[in-house]
Amino acid sequence: MRYGPIDPQLFIQNRRNFTQHLPAASLAIFQSNDVMPTNADGTMAFRQNNDLFYLSGVDQEESILVIFPDAKLPQHREILFLRETSEHILIWEGYKLTKDEARAQSGIPTIMWIDSFKQVLPALMNEAENVYLNSNEHIRAVVEVETRDARFVKWMKEHYPLHQYRRVAPLMHQLRAIKSDEEIRLMRQAANITEKAFRRLLGFVKPGVWEYEIEAEILHEFVRNASRGPAYGSIIASGASACILHYVSNDRQCQDGDVLLLDFGAEYANYAADLSRSLPVNGTFTKRQRDVYEAVLRVMKFATSQLVAGNNIEEYHAAVGRTMEQELIKLDLLNESDVKNQNPAAPLYKKYFMHGTSHYLGLDVHDVGDKYRTFEPGMVYTCEPGIYIREEDLGIRLENDILITKSGNEDLMRTIPLEVEDIERLMRKS
Repeated sequence: MRYGPIDPQLFIQNRRNFTQHLPAASLAIFQSNDVMPTNADGTMAFRQNNDLFYLSGVDQEESILVIFPDAKLPQHREILFLRETSEHILIWEGYKLTKDEARAQSGIPTIMWIDSFKQVLPALMNEAENVYLNSNEHIRAVVEVETRDARFVKWMKEHYPLHQYRRVAPLMHQLRAIKSDEEIRLMRQAANITEKAFRRLLGFVKPGVWEYEIEAEILHEFVRNASRGPAYGSIIASGASACILHYVSNDRQCQDGDVLLLDFGAEYANYAADLSRSLPVNGTFTKRQRDVYEAVLRVMKFATSQLVAGNNIEEYHAAVGRTMEQELIKLDLLNESDVKNQNPAAPLYKKYFMHGTSHYLGLDVHDVGDKYRTFEPGMVYTCEPGIYIREEDLGIRLENDILITKSGNEDLMRTIPLEVEDIERLMRKS
């Protein structure tokens, strides 16, 4: 892996926390993700299943993790199954973990080759009453391919139809919402790499540059700093494209007078950063652009102040919405009388700010967790208000990553330039 060592105590503690949520005689099985095909004999880059990584630290395909706290044999209480390497695999695919390396990396004493999984499983199933299996239950997920998890669920139910099967996803959503100190360290590094890429752009963006050239500068800085690459598809949206929320074609030439909306973040050790900034392509905002930018910034600062323990997402978004309404009235985009008489279920500000302000961040850029859970220390949320005025070909979004603490919150991206004066000064200087 490109990233540095991770303290195995992270994974040991994660497994310990997980087992505390299991009822008696419960067996949990986690599968690695598939290596996904493209065309002919091509494959996509492998990306590990986040739950398996969270519990083991193993970043390798064809891996299985078994957790069975009540197993009669101590060596069966945690088992990590790995693909056995060979001279052929070494020559054609590269290095794979040895048992000793996997043991040191994960803190799991029992490491077996994956070929022995179906030989060991009957003994485990004979002792188990409940079987916890994984699936992708993210609220935004649209899964149209049969995953390795889905195939395994069908196989298990076919071969062991009389067991009680349960969903592991709700347990993982609860656990992964709270980040440990070691996870925060990794997320800080993802944010630091993202900052380096953004500062690189301040001297690169100018009229005539193509959006894909900007994307290339970001990727260059990510990879040279031990990131696998972007945590999600980078949005490099100039002019009218900035009003397309998930614009990723990045194929337009930046024009003098445009505002460039950037939404990108590095992945480091599978953890995501998520940054948004809006830059004047020529280095100076017009008065209107600056007014809109500063309106978004005021909403962002207010929203950040509300990301504190004890608050909740519904009250938070309602308060942010009210603040956004006032800013849109000042910009002459909404009428105060119309706002007073609006349908509360369809607030008028949604015409110009149509997405949520915050989401969980972690191993997924839209990380798992109960959306309606009260904010708690250790949670990391994005804060990303925006104003999109299609009739003016102007879209501005600002976003930082916020760690909720016992005494308030900490902005993990506080050193990344945000104020208008700083943006313009640094672009001129560069």
